[in-house]
Amino acid sequence: MRAIILAAGRGSRLRQAADQQRPKCLMQFGGRSLLERHLVLLRKAGVEEVVLALGFRHELIEAELDRLAWRPRPQIVLNAKFELGSVLTVHTAADALTRGGDVLLMDADVLYHERIMTALAAGNPPRNRLLIDREFEPGEEPVKLCVRNGVPVELRKQLASGLQYDTIGESVGFFRFDEAQARRLAALAAAYVETERAHLPHEEAVRDLLLERGGSFEVADITGLPWIEIDFPNDVARAANEVLPQL
Repeated sequence: MRAIILAAGRGSRLRQAADQQRPKCLMQFGGRSLLERHLVLLRKAGVEEVVLALGFRHELIEAELDRLAWRPRPQIVLNAKFELGSVLTVHTAADALTRGGDVLLMDADVLYHERIMTALAAGNPPRNRLLIDREFEPGEEPVKLCVRNGVPVELRKQLASGLQYDTIGESVGFFRFDEAQARRLAALAAAYVETERAHLPHEEAVRDLLLERGGSFEVADITGLPWIEIDFPNDVARAANEVLPQL
């Protein structure tokens, strides 16, 4: 199994001072960066092959890898146009998606409990899986995952009027794909780039994949487990004060 961690963006919504801007995966909680926490939990789950899809100030992330002396060292792929959407970053990592085996696709800016990684990565034979948290704050920001009769029917921030579902929650932003679905996702991401939609978030390509083949995806419920995606300054405070003490 291979993990692709998406860490290319600038994180402008954190409103860091211009001379202090750093990739979000380098934020530290409890003396460890988010990047280090990802690597530790992936190793515990048996995932040693890690690909980092980088862009903004990638040299700082490479310096963190040097500091950690992590072995085997993660492969690095660079999205030089990281100011565009994250679907372009997924496209940049196409080789890692298509060279065989199960793939975990993960946002880098998440602080989370070890059991969330277990829910994502555990189990054989290869599975397609996404995670749902039914206890979420309504609003425009969360990426909503809607499920009907156990099948994902939507993955978007904005839901169409009249959409029918029996379960709704927030997507954690971690996905597991078997070899066939990983290859298909790579093809979908390439189509986005080729049709001048590289500015869109990668969840749009994942959504297309789900709607094509929804019945082949498991939805793992992680409701009640502590986690947070860090986008805004108040998320940093919540991560330190509410989530970290529960890990």
